[in-house]
Amino acid sequence: MTVVATVALQASLPAHLVGPARWPLVGLALVLFAVLVIADPGRISRESALLRVVGLGLIAVISAANAWSVALLVDWLIGGHAPDATELLRSGAAVWLTNVLVFALWYWELDRGGPAARAAGRRDLPDFEFAQMTETSLAPADWEPHLVDYLYLSFTNATAFSPTDVLPLSRWAKLIMMLQSAVSLVTVALVIARAVNVLD
Repeated sequence: MTVVATVALQASLPAHLVGPARWPLVGLALVLFAVLVIADPGRISRESALLRVVGLGLIAVISAANAWSVALLVDWLIGGHAPDATELLRSGAAVWLTNVLVFALWYWELDRGGPAARAAGRRDLPDFEFAQMTETSLAPADWEPHLVDYLYLSFTNATAFSPTDVLPLSRWAKLIMMLQSAVSLVTVALVIARAVNVLD
């Protein structure tokens, strides 16, 4: 569902924030998503190197499309264009929300080797420390994070620009959270500043 939402948000952007690659990227994302669903319907708990590559490839395609949209948005705003305030806020919100969703997918897919490796208990050391992992009275002993937990992590990181109650432990986790905060900060700051100018 998260993948479908990111693709729908990307498809909803105006043409000048997507470029000519809109439909090829949307099509590729949907094909990769269909392969994952057909190969392992349901919980995506089957361990397969090929499925993992397809899953990471899908997230990479969505990430590349959103990164391109962020670059076009920045160029559009810095270039002195005078967009309609409603279109600006709608487009900025779509790019920002896609950023939240795509980083949630990255966190979910990379933490402790991905959902299948987590379900099989392949790695003991987590990349992210959730409160339920340290305070055993707050959750069952076999508690594992689900996609919604990574969505919460992504949302709070994109709004607070820093960790809240979920701590990054590995270096890659710290770097990817830093990247997400930077993208979110640039998007929000530029959109809000330009919207204020347009509304004035």
